[in-house]
Amino acid sequence: MEKKTLSGTIRKNIQIDSEVSIIQKHHQRSGELTEGFVKRILTSSPTHPHGIKVMLDTGEVGRVVNVFIGEE
Repeated sequence: MEKKTLSGTIRKNIQIDSEVSIIQKHHQRSGELTEGFVKRILTSSPTHPHGIKVMLDTGEVGRVVNVFIGEE
């Protein structure tokens, strides 16, 4: 069963401890995504065309592509 997702370009879709997939700066060409849980939201504006920048609980920083919602 596929997880439901929200857009990562809207800040109100993202909360601390949300499960997200991000793209890190050095993976932008390859498109490699990293999944994790949000520790800090780094973008202060309500939207960003390339995704809201966050720090994961692992310390990795990137722009949110998808926000996962619902039960696993």
